[in-house]
Amino acid sequence: MTHMSAWAEYFKGRRVTVMGIDPEGRGVQDALFAAQHGADVIATDVKGDEALRASLNVLRYQPSIKYRLGGHVEEDFTKVDLVIRAASAPLDSPYLTAARNAGVAIETDETLFLALAPPVTLVGVTGTRGKTTTTQLLYEIVHAHKPDNTFLAGNVRGAAAVPLLDAVHVGDTIVMELSSWQLQQFGEKKISPKIAVFTTFYPDHLNYYHGSIDAYLGDKAHSFLNQAPGDTLVVSTQVLPMLQEKYWPLVRAQALVADPAKFPSGWSLKIPGAHNVLNAMCAIEAARALNVPEESIKTAVENFKGVPGRLELIREVHGVTYYNDTTSTSPDATLAALQALKKEGASKVILIFGGADKTLDMSALAKVIPQLTKHAVLLAGTGADVLLADFPSLADIQVCDRLQDAFHDAVQHASSGDSIVLSPGFASFGMFKNEYDRGDQFTALVNGLA
Repeated sequence: MTHMSAWAEYFKGRRVTVMGIDPEGRGVQDALFAAQHGADVIATDVKGDEALRASLNVLRYQPSIKYRLGGHVEEDFTKVDLVIRAASAPLDSPYLTAARNAGVAIETDETLFLALAPPVTLVGVTGTRGKTTTTQLLYEIVHAHKPDNTFLAGNVRGAAAVPLLDAVHVGDTIVMELSSWQLQQFGEKKISPKIAVFTTFYPDHLNYYHGSIDAYLGDKAHSFLNQAPGDTLVVSTQVLPMLQEKYWPLVRAQALVADPAKFPSGWSLKIPGAHNVLNAMCAIEAARALNVPEESIKTAVENFKGVPGRLELIREVHGVTYYNDTTSTSPDATLAALQALKKEGASKVILIFGGADKTLDMSALAKVIPQLTKHAVLLAGTGADVLLADFPSLADIQVCDRLQDAFHDAVQHASSGDSIVLSPGFASFGMFKNEYDRGDQFTALVNGLA
């Protein structure tokens, strides 16, 4: 690679702690890449061997990797050259604080990639809802236009950025989905994407942010706070008023508004729901900012089939359609799914929802469940406990300790013309390894139907 000399020596002999090696995360790929390029790696995670079996199978042939599982140890953060932190680790983690106090460099997968990569065009997509769909659609638009020069990374299942160092060249385009947690590190490094896309903003992750919605928005704002005047900020009509109220004097980039009312006349969109029209417009405006020809944008938009786990149509069995919407982890997202299915003409919707409480306002969702569903069934967890305690109108909903039981209950209440949707509205903690595991289990149950 022509650019490799810029980073090829970086890992050699360096002591690197990778904080978090969950199989669904990026740390396991970063640990492998650093070890393969000469680093002495400590892979540490609060989870134990069994939960991390898939990761350990990936890493087991690397003799330069040592493991610290079932918890962290301070010296792994103070007696090394670099810590690659899990995006979800809070900035005030005592281990990260110890690393800072010891003068140890701290990076995430994304910021380390950007520090070592040749000059590339970074497109960063954030938002409470819609960021994954927008990221994937935008990537497909740009990739179809420049297939050899476009890469996907960030908060995407199995898409670590650091290993892309082996592939990227000067001038390539990197499309990254960026969560608020990842953007924390962008803020600490005082960097922002050249093109920032902000899809939506709703209350979420308030358990993580100790109830402060301003702290949550503050992390999101790092997507544009360090942009330069020649950069671009694509902001949806949903987010615009909030940014104008709180941050507009700090916006230095050119601002483009993604307005779903301006979805091009004559274009079609396969994915259902008004929220997806907004997502599509965010991707379209960003693609225009990247100078992708309009005809190329149109073709990619009309061919886009959506993202797994986001109101994903799995199959139809005996006239009943099944949707996997496992990534709807907030009430607003579940509400959007129910409204989308109603608009698409699903005659009757059966909802499987519930999980771990995130201290979000459930009143709007609770109000419409009797109106927009034929039947609903709850997955046990702190979310179900709060919901049933706060909303007596939902007291008759059955609570199931296993997804299999909830699924079978839903199937028993379904007839031809109905839709069954897993759209949890809560986090996946407790019953599942993560939201992907929840969606995978649901999809397996659907595909197991005769």
